[in-house]
Amino acid sequence: EALAAGREWLSAPECERLLDCYGIATPEARIVAGPEAAGAAAAELRGPVALKAHGAGILHKSELGAVAVGLAGAEAVEGAAKAMEASLAAQGLRPECFLVQRMVEGGTELLVGVATDPVFGPVVACGAGGTAVELLGDVALRVCPLTTEDAAAMIRSLQTFPLLTGFRGTTPANLPSLEDLILRIGALADTHHEIAELDLNPVLATPKGAIAADARIRITPPAPPKSWPSTWS
Repeated sequence: EALAAGREWLSAPECERLLDCYGIATPEARIVAGPEAAGAAAAELRGPVALKAHGAGILHKSELGAVAVGLAGAEAVEGAAKAMEASLAAQGLRPECFLVQRMVEGGTELLVGVATDPVFGPVVACGAGGTAVELLGDVALRVCPLTTEDAAAMIRSLQTFPLLTGFRGTTPANLPSLEDLILRIGALADTHHEIAELDLNPVLATPKGAIAADARIRITPPAPPKSWPSTWS
């Protein structure tokens, strides 16, 4: 649908639909059109929520001021959405919708993503996530298709792996759930070569399981399969 419409990035609802097709857990959320509806969604979800603006050009939400976390109540969320709209407008950007998402408590922030190599095809990445992802540079890569051994090895090769195992009294993460999420992303990328870039950041690795709190997906028409030169034997 997105390719037919000539779009490069999937919308927030499309990302949700695609991840749901592959059984990738995301926090309970509502996608709404404006600030007033965002406030109503927060009242429906109850408890602390995160507010995120989505739209063309709104890719790095933290840098653009397009995300607010730990908001409670309809009034606070509606006010934050109006402030977000004004801030983005000053930068020449307009939100197409807002995502009001139930906050996930605890967990270690990770990145799980996909890039496309011109020779090897889809490559899955797993590493330290959050806003410091570029600073830390702690990442493991594997070419699709992935095996269960690949997923386990990727996680355990990270310098930040101890954070997932109870480092200094923290609660250990559910590692099988995290491995399963990585395998599902690998299957998604290996099936849909239209996906040029996929970022789940952060993926929250909690004791109850791994959950993708934010997603962005870029698509391109798939390249034709490469063939080996006929002179090779």
